[in-house]
Amino acid sequence: MTEGTLMTTAQPRASAAAVEPRGFWASYADWWRATPGSAVYLLVVFPLAMTAVGVLASVFWAGVGMLILVIGLPVVVASLFVARGFGAADRFLLRLTGLPGIAEPEWTSDRPDQTGFWRVLTRPLRNARYWLSLVHGMIVSPVLSTISFALTVAWLSVGLGGLTYWFWGLFLPRGDAGEWGRYVSDAVPWLFGGWSSWAVEVVLYLAAGILFTITMPWVLGGLARAHHAVAQGMLGRWPSDDLAAEARAEAMARTAAVRAEDAALRRLERDIHDGPQQRLVRLQLDLAALERRAEAGDPDAAAALAREAQVHAKAALDELRALSSGVAPPLLQDRGLVAALGALAAASAVPVNADLDPAIETQVGPEVARAAYFVVAELLTNVAKHSGATGVTLKAAMRPGAHAMLDVWVVDNGRGGAHVAPGHGLVGLEGRVQGLRGHLVVDSPLGGPTTVGVHLPASVQA
Repeated sequence: MTEGTLMTTAQPRASAAAVEPRGFWASYADWWRATPGSAVYLLVVFPLAMTAVGVLASVFWAGVGMLILVIGLPVVVASLFVARGFGAADRFLLRLTGLPGIAEPEWTSDRPDQTGFWRVLTRPLRNARYWLSLVHGMIVSPVLSTISFALTVAWLSVGLGGLTYWFWGLFLPRGDAGEWGRYVSDAVPWLFGGWSSWAVEVVLYLAAGILFTITMPWVLGGLARAHHAVAQGMLGRWPSDDLAAEARAEAMARTAAVRAEDAALRRLERDIHDGPQQRLVRLQLDLAALERRAEAGDPDAAAALAREAQVHAKAALDELRALSSGVAPPLLQDRGLVAALGALAAASAVPVNADLDPAIETQVGPEVARAAYFVVAELLTNVAKHSGATGVTLKAAMRPGAHAMLDVWVVDNGRGGAHVAPGHGLVGLEGRVQGLRGHLVVDSPLGGPTTVGVHLPASVQA
């Protein structure tokens, strides 16, 4: 009990030490370390802003002027895309300052099924992020960059020039009109009385250089932070972007699930037609022939037909059992995912080395378990049919975290070359996985090995 108490009380102390404010000189050193990058950004962003305002104003107002024509609308849309590009360049340059990166915003709020030429063409017009990028590129950035560029040049020139004036000032032409130090010494004789003009100039330049150099990290860092704050507000990601992305992901997942379910039902219908249905038709014909042989008094022929009908009935029953396992596998329902995956590994035509984490039994929801079973069954079938492999590794484990994930890996030593493409079986698997907000990863170079990873959330939220 005592040990546990000590461990419990020690943790807050460590946390408090971690958030203890740093001293002045340590903080000042941090500002200085960011100064070169901030200076480069503030100098480079000015020509970028001037280029942006020239290009955007020309293209946008040209498009507005031609709105009466059909071509005006595409030109305005093009100006919004150009503004987006300049905004991305600004966000990229801000990395030089050492400030936190600005995440990419969501550039569309349309659902995946909202397509069509006019809807796609007008998508930027209906998204406020494009218009904010345009306002940033045409108005805000040029004004802010002009002010910050002027201040940056002033601080760099006075700071560095003042500290080195004692050297480069020797090479300047001097005369009565240029010796302003003499006027200063005459104006304040109590401070510079008897000093030469050159000495006064050197001291004053040096004092200005020291002052501007000391304050340079704060001034340049503050200007960089002003740019960063504006870019974060106008070009960065908002909480509403996360909600829009979540809504789009949900819509895409539903679409993928519907398509995967439709493909599964069509495949089931085809399998029933090509398998059990044909067996049952043949069984019906055999029973009719058996009836005729029995009426004709031919017991040997009737017995042969009965045996043949029994074979077809058993085959139809086996095929129906196989198909029903693809709809609701009894082993998965009765004994859980670990036992079902183990049975798939044992029944595979290619030897499978299974490494199954028992934790998946209690942490994975029924919908996710069913999807994982189907995907693994299909992958093992593909390995047996197409890979030419002599061994397979099946691994399933939980990935801990705020949102627990089920990770399933199927690795074979076959010939490789597998990929997700229309018409291939992996497309259906990808749709099934995406329907549960998961993702499928395929790594299959020619010559092998082939690695297929399936990553699914542990449970599906209603």
